[in-house]
Amino acid sequence: MAAIENDWLEVLSEEFKKPYYRELYEFVKKEYNTTRIFPPSDEIFTAFNLTPLKEVKVVIIGQDPYHNDGQAHGLCFSVKPQVEIPPSLVNIYKELQDDLGCYIPNNGYLVKWAKQGVLMLNTVLTVRAHQANSHHGRGWEEFTDAAIRALNAQDRPMVFILWGRPAQMKKSMLNNPKHLILEAPHPSPLSAYRGFFGSKPFSKTNAFLEQNGLQPIDWQVVNMD
Repeated sequence: MAAIENDWLEVLSEEFKKPYYRELYEFVKKEYNTTRIFPPSDEIFTAFNLTPLKEVKVVIIGQDPYHNDGQAHGLCFSVKPQVEIPPSLVNIYKELQDDLGCYIPNNGYLVKWAKQGVLMLNTVLTVRAHQANSHHGRGWEEFTDAAIRALNAQDRPMVFILWGRPAQMKKSMLNNPKHLILEAPHPSPLSAYRGFFGSKPFSKTNAFLEQNGLQPIDWQVVNMD
């Protein structure tokens, strides 16, 4: 299984020693050895490795990884280049265009966001191929809750974007007055018209960052050949 290689390791190291994580590790290792699991094992912790804790400005909380071939690579809502853009991300791009005037790119690769301090964290980090939520309740939630608690404890301005009920259930953990919490329905086609569209999370995030003397996020995902 992949490793965490930056300052996240210090705040999460105690989790690796706990009984639940040992059980989770054995379960996940067996799953990778016996069936098809996404993302690839060396990309499980991509969100942490691309966005060190000290650089996090924005947190987007997702649920579990995409479960179709070639999609998941460790960042919630993001897919690898050349992969068809999933419906939820299509709607995120529509809102981004309406909110900030960004053009809709030809790919769903959101690494540019991660490298600017946007932590794109699923609450469950692995999934069986073509079986949504198949690793739910196995221990990942406890691990990512520890990460969310570490984020909440950071003594600096930060934005949490909570789309949909599973993400909003984490709100009770977020009590730091320095942080901004933005909530909206999930961008999936099932719920986007219930208030996701028009919620303007991107401009609200940038306004908050600028008010606090921080560089805003350049949300424009660029076209790839």
